[in-house]
Amino acid sequence: MKIGIVGLPNVGKSTLFNSITKAGAECANYPFCTIEPNIGMVTVPDERIDNLAKLYKPQKVTYAVTEFVDIAGLVKGASKGEGLGNKFLSHIREVDAIVHVVRCFENSNVVHVDGSIDAKRDIETINLELMFADMETVEKRMEKAIKMAKGDKKYQIEINGLNKIKEQLENGKKANFDILSEDEKETLKDLYLLSSKKVIYVANVSEEQLSNTDNDANVNNLREIAKQENAEVIPLCVKFEEELAGLDEEDEKEMLKEFGLSESGLDKLIKACYRLLGLISFLTAGEPEVRAWTIKEGTKAPKAAGKIHSDIERGFIKAEVISYNDLINCGSLVTAKEKGLVRSEGKEYIMKDGDVVLFRFNV
Repeated sequence: MKIGIVGLPNVGKSTLFNSITKAGAECANYPFCTIEPNIGMVTVPDERIDNLAKLYKPQKVTYAVTEFVDIAGLVKGASKGEGLGNKFLSHIREVDAIVHVVRCFENSNVVHVDGSIDAKRDIETINLELMFADMETVEKRMEKAIKMAKGDKKYQIEINGLNKIKEQLENGKKANFDILSEDEKETLKDLYLLSSKKVIYVANVSEEQLSNTDNDANVNNLREIAKQENAEVIPLCVKFEEELAGLDEEDEKEMLKEFGLSESGLDKLIKACYRLLGLISFLTAGEPEVRAWTIKEGTKAPKAAGKIHSDIERGFIKAEVISYNDLINCGSLVTAKEKGLVRSEGKEYIMKDGDVVLFRFNV
């Protein structure tokens, strides 16, 4: 899973990235501090792995990971080369989803590129640049398809699909492939449009706002905008998260408790990214290793086995499966088997989040 962090300059993107990855990306109070995108791998918080590790006491514990990319601040005209230009739009093209950081805090000491706090305007600025870049991509693809259609009728399907997307963009709407027929989707599956990416909005608030975001005007404005896109909003104080990231586990818990929070904003954000992309984790557990494996919802057992090794998928016989909750409640796999809670599943079994699995195979 690869997530791009975007937003206007000076909204807290690089500070958020530092907090998430503890990678120490450069951060300063002026536009375009981020020139090349910073990339960091982050473990996905999962208390199931923690509890299975206590149960099995393995030699190794491996969490699922997410890749975050800190992309330079976009400005009005980026699609035409303004600011740091469309070089950075190409970085967005490579990610699976976007975390759009929107500034919702007032602070005269931190410069806003447009001079004031306005979530609607800021989001529109970013979205318009993505749509302008997409229009250019669609038009170039259209020119090529029209030439090819003279010798091959199948390109007419592609042209029809491109026309539908173009009409959306011309009407000021993000690209949405759901309006295409199955044939059109197939021909345009390699058309990686920026505005079609799934989005989570991060409302970057002050520490004072953090305790009451439900009644905060700036955050609620953002929620109204996100609602129209069926997007989720995660309010967090990037400065607070940066402080948390520098603490050890016990001090972090204490600080969260002090603010009346059950988990960090970053943990919420990473989990939200999983939900956004329709990802789940199945688990493997034993003395050598306890590990989480990331798969798409709806994945069948043999394909899931292939995440571990292609030989296991190729020689798949069956999957011995128990739900995480049943295993923890029983206290051991032996007890779970005695209670008949370990199931034998075949090739058509669709994996569920939290399945603890042992794959049987023969190559």
